[in-house]
Amino acid sequence: MASLTTNGDTNTKKSGIKVIVVGAGFGGLTAAIECHRQGHDVEIYEAFPELKVLGDIISFGPNAGRIFRRWHDGMITDKLRPLSIDLTNHGFHIHKWTGELITVQKTPPKDPDAPVFNGHRGELHEVVFSYARDTLGIPFHLGHRIKKYFEDDNVAGLVLDDGSSVTADIVIGADGVRSQARELVLGHVDEPKSSGYAVFRAWFSNKDMIQDPRTKHFCDHGDTFQGWIGPDVHFLFSTIKDGSDCCWVLTHKDEADIEESWSFPGKLQDVYKVIEEYDPICKAIVEKTPEESLVDWKLVYRDPLPRWISDKGRIALLGDSAHPFLPTSAQGATQAMEDGVVMAVCLARAGKDNIPAALWAYQDLRYERVKGVQKTGETTRDMWHKADWSKVAENPDSIHMPRQDWIFGFDAEKDAEDNFDRTMKARL
Repeated sequence: MASLTTNGDTNTKKSGIKVIVVGAGFGGLTAAIECHRQGHDVEIYEAFPELKVLGDIISFGPNAGRIFRRWHDGMITDKLRPLSIDLTNHGFHIHKWTGELITVQKTPPKDPDAPVFNGHRGELHEVVFSYARDTLGIPFHLGHRIKKYFEDDNVAGLVLDDGSSVTADIVIGADGVRSQARELVLGHVDEPKSSGYAVFRAWFSNKDMIQDPRTKHFCDHGDTFQGWIGPDVHFLFSTIKDGSDCCWVLTHKDEADIEESWSFPGKLQDVYKVIEEYDPICKAIVEKTPEESLVDWKLVYRDPLPRWISDKGRIALLGDSAHPFLPTSAQGATQAMEDGVVMAVCLARAGKDNIPAALWAYQDLRYERVKGVQKTGETTRDMWHKADWSKVAENPDSIHMPRQDWIFGFDAEKDAEDNFDRTMKARL
């Protein structure tokens, strides 16, 4: 493994590899931070002109926690922890849609080297963004839209919206499912498919919740997590930050004909229709949601891409650009982070003279694992939406949120270091 300084932030030996990352989401930020740790010269280009604290709940499993934990001797995990839900004393209360409590899934013991974080996307993102830009000094170029990706045998580059061009040894397209890098890598435009589902989502303060005796107890008990499971619908509700904030997501059937997963302003009346036959407490919770906080997120599906690397081996896809996840996997952001770790290791181990082979090694190390984790988004949803309640009565644990060791116990950096030589050899 490359020699890192004591705080784990910077490789003492520079690789001479220049990397451009497009997109400052969690995948792009992790790729940049890990490239910095491995001694690469990295910069980030992002379309948004400024950081905004947007979004609602996002989950990071322990396989992401291992990555966060290595940054700055745990400083980042120390900052993320108070922003995240702590279910040690509560667990996950799973109800049938009609209201009966079926089972309580206990929270696993905490592992300080692999913590779990569930919190407001914008708040957690702000911590990581500030670490990359302000602590590590990684250059950010905000407000730059990409008009075109390009490459030749020696460099890759971008044409920006102002007509200027920038080049590097490698460009990482971490700018989502609409990334123009996808078309360059594939050689054609891949069309999305309807998933048949959509998600209503909301995040709001407890102000109105604590005024209603039907809902007050949720906020009085600190951090909590509840689920109501029914045919083709599940409703998940959390209180967070010691009960001061509330958030919920409602996954349901939806046949809207749109071209891509996209968020729209939601309408409470539409939510009420979905939960009309649900436990009345669900509507009591939803009623407290300011309508301006409600988002209607239509989900479409994309088939797994056959490749993530361009013909010349200078442009790579990462995160949602390569493998968009359904939210029921609770692994989309975490898998993007794993991508970033593996990419940085492959470049460091291969060296500047072997960049195309390094990128193909990155794909080979990641591809089958990501494909397997992607499937959990569908299997978890179907486990809940198609539950046989007579069998659930015999075995309530059968509807617990899956926590597979092969997903959560994975160490992306160690795996890449252990398997790089074998994978690289196959590409040379």
